[in-house]
Amino acid sequence: MALPKVVIIGRPNVGKSTLFNRLVGKRIALVDDTPGVTRDRREGEADLSDLHFIAVDTAGLEEAGPETLSGRMRQQTEAALGDAAAALLVIDARAGLTPLDRHFADWMRGQKVPLVLVANKAEGSAADPGLYEAFELGLGESVAISAEHGVGMADLYEALAPHLDALAAEEEEGDEEEGPLRLAIVGRPNAGKSTLINKILEEERLVTGPEAGITRDSIEIEWSFEGRDVRLIDTAGVRKRAKVQDKLERLSVADTRRAIDFAEVVIILLDATKGLEAQDLRIADQVLQEGRALIMCLSKWDAAEDQSRLFNGVRAALADGLSQISGVPLLTVSGLSGKGIDTLIKVAFEQRDAWSRRVSTGQLNRWFENAQETNPPPAPKGRRIKMRYITQAKTRPPTFIVFGNRLEALPASYQRYLVNSLRQEFGLEGVPLRLNLRSKANPFD
Repeated sequence: MALPKVVIIGRPNVGKSTLFNRLVGKRIALVDDTPGVTRDRREGEADLSDLHFIAVDTAGLEEAGPETLSGRMRQQTEAALGDAAAALLVIDARAGLTPLDRHFADWMRGQKVPLVLVANKAEGSAADPGLYEAFELGLGESVAISAEHGVGMADLYEALAPHLDALAAEEEEGDEEEGPLRLAIVGRPNAGKSTLINKILEEERLVTGPEAGITRDSIEIEWSFEGRDVRLIDTAGVRKRAKVQDKLERLSVADTRRAIDFAEVVIILLDATKGLEAQDLRIADQVLQEGRALIMCLSKWDAAEDQSRLFNGVRAALADGLSQISGVPLLTVSGLSGKGIDTLIKVAFEQRDAWSRRVSTGQLNRWFENAQETNPPPAPKGRRIKMRYITQAKTRPPTFIVFGNRLEALPASYQRYLVNSLRQEFGLEGVPLRLNLRSKANPFD
């Protein structure tokens, strides 16, 4: 896998080449106080703790027409950004902001490359005014460094890591081909699981009857729905643990739990003639703990009485009993007539898509800034909690990492706010999300 590229940009003489040399670990680029020493972009393999990437040193950005030398140098910088994983916009903290800094900050907002604002030459108190002034660029807090003395590299690591981690995860998952939908159907005994699968297959593939507990082990069946492969998994009914005394039934319950772990989407079948019971919620909680996409489905719907009242009552009970997740689909189906089966399978594919969804780092951080503006994080004991960046570490289920300071003090209520906002913004309703908090630490310790 090719190393990601990190492009270093900024106006002339802010220390881009010094930073480049620091990252690649040797003096490759010429460094001098004279502006405009670098004219061609230069690349080198760079290491920042456990981050490995190609650093790209570019000419100082200046406003100029394409026919001039400065204009042609700027075109080189634009070309370098074309395949970059991230860009470091460098300013001089001691000199403060200049019109050129503001111009190119505005220009970078139009680029699709994730951007980290770096305030170089930040050693000593003389740089403090420039660091405060950097907020005027509207690019968030700058990373204060001294490329010449190696100060602030841990902070630069923290700012750059989310972008490179996310890119590596995208490339890794992009290599994986989508296989058949692994769909497990679970529930209490006699909820109609085997009858439903027989109707889906249009054959008496599984033994059924009025007796509870006919199915004893998990059965996998290959099937195709509208040209898409499905692997159906029928499971034994799961009763309350206190009622499970027979050794064979204990083995069946363990086999069902393994089936949940193997599945991508789990349908919990509820007997519409009995409604929702506490055991159904316990099974649902287990599915969510395993990180699987979940669908709740009322079976034997044609035999249910007062359907509207029943449906609304179950939906309200789910909202209360599964408060850790919102938007779990609630569907109805009949294993005798087949009504609702097509909708059920289509929703299962949609849930797998959401469960596998990856959100770009740029989209995430735009949402992240808006979420904090709408509802700022609290300040326990008057000390501010600073949330810097968010990135998606993996999918299946979607897992996100928030970087910042004092995140261990972030209340659970605010974490729920972030998770619920994430669901609504990116169409992740009904799938489990993981939100991990990573407070600032020196990676070089």
